Amino acid sequence: MRVVAFMALLLSACISIRGSGLHPLVLIPGSGGNQLEARLTEAYKPSTLVCRLSAVERRIEGWFRIWFDPTVLVAPLTRCFAERMMLSYNRDIDDYRNAPGVETRVPYFGSTRGLLYLDPNLKFITGYMATLVDALEEIGYEDGYNLFGAPYDFRYGLAAEGHPSQVGTRYLQDLRQLIEAASAANGGQPVILLSHSLGSLFALQLLARNPLTWRQKYIKHLVALSAPWAGTVQEMLTFASGYTLGIPIVDPLLVRDEQRSSESNLWLLPSPTVFGKQPLVMAQNKTYSAYEMPQFLKDIGYDEGVIPYKTRILPMIERLTEPGVPVTCIVGAGIETPEALVYGTEGFDVQPEMVYGDGDGTVNMMSLLALESEWADSASQVLKVIKLPGVSHTSILKDGAALKEIIGEICGINSVSLSSVI
Repeated sequence: MRVVAFMALLLSACISIRGSGLHPLVLIPGSGGNQLEARLTEAYKPSTLVCRLSAVERRIEGWFRIWFDPTVLVAPLTRCFAERMMLSYNRDIDDYRNAPGVETRVPYFGSTRGLLYLDPNLKFITGYMATLVDALEEIGYEDGYNLFGAPYDFRYGLAAEGHPSQVGTRYLQDLRQLIEAASAANGGQPVILLSHSLGSLFALQLLARNPLTWRQKYIKHLVALSAPWAGTVQEMLTFASGYTLGIPIVDPLLVRDEQRSSESNLWLLPSPTVFGKQPLVMAQNKTYSAYEMPQFLKDIGYDEGVIPYKTRILPMIERLTEPGVPVTCIVGAGIETPEALVYGTEGFDVQPEMVYGDGDGTVNMMSLLALESEWADSASQVLKVIKLPGVSHTSILKDGAALKEIIGEICGINSVSLSSVI
């Protein structure tokens, strides 16, 4: 069925108008799923002549969109992009910070505007949540009224209890305030959280870090799309050799250091609790499972990641805490997904051979379904899982069959039946 025709059916079955009682909905994007802006100060020291010339222009411009900027695809400017996106872990303060001379901000917090297209001038190739938002609007949602966006600086993550995480913690505070304001603006109704990928991890942490009384008052339901609850094997590729989303004109080694520096990328490494002792990387007569992650980080030449991984990340991912509010996981399946990486004698600077397994093309199936096994013995936690064969990690936001399930779930939560049209 064509998407347009399907949306017409949805509109007739899930018709809503202002004041009709739709639960307010907050969209939480995945990594790289919203625009990010930067400003360069005099403290920024470019590494090349090209970056120096670019910096002069950028300083005149003031705030500029650093993500997504198509110049990242041009090799000399890829290096400039990478050094401006770099984070560094400061052991003295036990936290992450931007590169010197680089200030960043997230535009359009509270609105869906920054989630629709990563570059509004290149809508055809940088569309992210535009199709999903269109579908939500068809059933009565309206940006700024009962539909809200919660973009964030996706380079930063969170840390285990007892460790500071200034940027990530501030985001959770802002997200909590947005949820409370959305509820207040809609008659005190609890909020539906609709998250994608990494955004689902932030959503679950938000719930875990707030009292049950708050959750029950303000959260109606969490709907998580393509959630990497236990990380991905692909993230080990990112750390070892760099990852360019399959874009052949970008050298993965140019972005590898920047990707390694990302706090949230450490968070997305495979969890030992779920992946166990399964071999994930084989290189130079060594085998690495999720339990050997610290040694893996050392052997790929990223020693500085070992301490934050062991102290900040590992304790946080040991357990997926039940939130005490209903959760629906909608996941793709049946797509070849990296399950193991095999490196030859050339080492980690060369892309490995892949062993594939089931998943959504990015997230392994055992990670997508981690909540099922983690909460299997729970008598009180409500969990629903919907599998979508042939739907990938990002196409879940655009595919007609996927949109049907997502919108159907949102309508169901709003107590609207779709039985007459499905």
